[in-house]
Amino acid sequence: MYAAKSPALLRILTRKSLVWDIPDREKEIFLTFDDGPVPGITPEVLKILDQYQAKASFFCVGDNVRKSPEVYQQVLDAGHATGNHTFHHLNGWKTPLKAYLDDIALCSEVVHSRLFRPPYGRIRPSYIAPVRQDYKIIMWSVITGDFDRETTREKVLSNALNHTKSGSIVVFHDSLKAADRLLYALPRFLEAFRNKGYTFSVLTA
Repeated sequence: MYAAKSPALLRILTRKSLVWDIPDREKEIFLTFDDGPVPGITPEVLKILDQYQAKASFFCVGDNVRKSPEVYQQVLDAGHATGNHTFHHLNGWKTPLKAYLDDIALCSEVVHSRLFRPPYGRIRPSYIAPVRQDYKIIMWSVITGDFDRETTREKVLSNALNHTKSGSIVVFHDSLKAADRLLYALPRFLEAFRNKGYTFSVLTA
């Protein structure tokens, strides 16, 4: 179960330690992609982003970078930002702290970034401080739901269009599971906001 828009109360309670949006950025959106890089999917995303002169931040699973270093390099060469998404896509609610931190460290050997996003958006409150010693923890304003096989591509697009505003951090997934919904929604989303005068920027640490 997920909410397309991050809960306001949760954002307020954690705003000093977690990044949910980038305030005061008029007509600027921060696109993010989780779970890649994936051959055949990530390159298609890069083509679409290039078509709309959009930059984005890719939160990469370390094992996927190990398997497809050439695709990861394409992301970097295109001028996009990358972030750590653990090496094995670990659930922060279910993983002991040492194992979690060790997996983040393993991912850092192939993803050189001070940005971190917890897989599934799940991180125990007690884990936040240790992770923040080395990383800025990036959450989101809008989760499109493209990973959900039970939803439609039209619903994914609707989630993105209806909840995004200036300063939003928007989550898509460059994964096989999300591909059909992602590749339908992404260009239409970019077109709609570009026509309104928005730009698309990378996140910084």
